[in-house]
Formats: sequence, C-alpha cells, structure tokens
Amino acid sequence: MQIIAYLVVAFLLGAIPFSFIIARAVKGIDLRHHGSGNLGATNVFRTLGPRWGVGCMLLDMAKGAAAVALMTSLVNNWPPHMTTPFHITPDLFRIFAGVLAALGHTFSPFVSFHGGKGVATTGGAFAVLEPWALLVTVVAFGTVVAVKRIVSLASIVAACVLPLGVLFFEWRHADTSKTIITFTFLMCGLVIWKHRANLARLRAGTETTLRHHKDDAPPPAQ
Repeated sequence: MQIIAYLVVAFLLGAIPFSFIIARAVKGIDLRHHGSGNLGATNVFRTLGPRWGVGCMLLDMAKGAAAVALMTSLVNNWPPHMTTPFHITPDLFRIFAGVLAALGHTFSPFVSFHGGKGVATTGGAFAVLEPWALLVTVVAFGTVVAVKRIVSLASIVAACVLPLGVLFFEWRHADTSKTIITFTFLMCGLVIWKHRANLARLRAGTETTLRHHKDDAPPPAQ
C-alpha cells in the first residue's frame, strides 16, 4: 500500500500545471488558448518571455526529480531480502515514479487532462536516475537551442543522446542496471515518436523557432 501511495503522489506531483499557473498569475491568461496551446515551458517562453520559460522548465524538471527521489528514499529503506509483487526490482519502481510524473504532466487532471509533452519532467526524473548522462544530454540540448533556436530539434537530439549516455555510464558501474538502460531507450523512442509532427515540419523547413511573441493571438479552433 505504501508503494501505491508513493506512485499516486508521483502522478500528482507531475500533474501540477506550473505553466498554466505561471501564465494565469503573470498575464491573467489561459495558456491553452495562447501560442501553441501547449501547457509546457516552450509555450511559456514564447508567450511570457525567456525568464518565465526557463523558470517553468526548472519547475517541471523538479516535479520529475521529486517523484523519483521520494521513491528512491522508499526503496533504499527496504529490508535486504524484501519480496515485491512479481519480483519487481527497486529500479523499476523508481522508473515507474518518473513515468507517472511525466504522465501527470501530459494528462493533468487539474486542467481537464491537458498538458505538455513531458520532456522537462522526464529530464528531472533522469537527474536522479542518471545525473551524469543527463548532464551530457543537457549540454547537447543547450547547444542545439543556441545554434538552431528550435526546441523540437533540440528535444529530438537529446532523446538520441540520453540513451547513449546512460549506456556509457551504466556499463562503467559494477552493478549495471539493465532495467534503467532498457527504460531509457523505450522512453526516448517514445519522445521521438511524439515529435513526429515536428520531424515532418523540420524536413519541410517550416518548424517554429524559439522566440518571444509579446502579442500572440489564440490558436485557431480545432
């Protein structure tokens, strides 16, 4: 029961809609009707400016980090020979916490199950799971953003770099976690799949660059 409670907390942490809260507090707007309509840090950047966008990204990362850190504190205190349902490893429970935080961000019940793509929240989870691999990925992400000014391209590059970083740093450990390696490849594959529309626009040369629109209009009705 304690594990289930921690997993629920992980989902609710991820579901905190910081982008929505910031946009409402700063500009009195519903971010779902401005910019791209996405409840993520990139839309906050475009709609409210760089300072708020970076702040939102850090808060979204903190959600994933907190969820995994809480689960880590739980599994680290388990007795050495404790059995778990279906013999699930402690690493897998830590991963579940990160996944649920990302799902909470993407489908937040606090804003009618709207949300973002979960990239920042997933990154926060990896800050606890694989900090060195994440550091390399952040450098790659930041470099692409600085040179190309296209967040979607930077996210796709990061999704390609992170699994390689995890593989490199995990194989250097005596207690290599194949669970974390497998999860990383699956999650990063999902991130790339979720950016398939962005990939099409990148190929067509029509993808939006990162810039601040002070007077953006609401997106057209679906």
